[in-house]
Amino acid sequence: MTIQPIIITSDLDRLLNFYTKLFGAVEKYRIPDGEPAFFIGLQIDDTELGLVIDRDVEVGTAGRVLLSFDVSDVDALLDQVEALGGRVQGPPNDMSWGQRVAHIFDPDGNAVNLTSS
Repeated sequence: MTIQPIIITSDLDRLLNFYTKLFGAVEKYRIPDGEPAFFIGLQIDDTELGLVIDRDVEVGTAGRVLLSFDVSDVDALLDQVEALGGRVQGPPNDMSWGQRVAHIFDPDGNAVNLTSS
């Protein structure tokens, strides 16, 4: 069994740019093949992330889903978030269990954690 998180967005290209540039996501496929796409499947290391378009979806408020990315350097990625259209919620914190954690929002307002051990 595989579980794939899928983000619903009104601007597919904006989120594609954000996740590609910030996390090095690689486009695996799009449906339909070619333009305009309804769905884009991304590969980020050994994880898949889906982006699907719904022009009527309201953006800007975080939903009930939190995406968490384990990255090599939280601080280095924080410097890129706002330039790519996201928003940094606050400075990173060193947690008592040994992780460094920062909370950000993608350009649609989806909550994203950046963590490193």
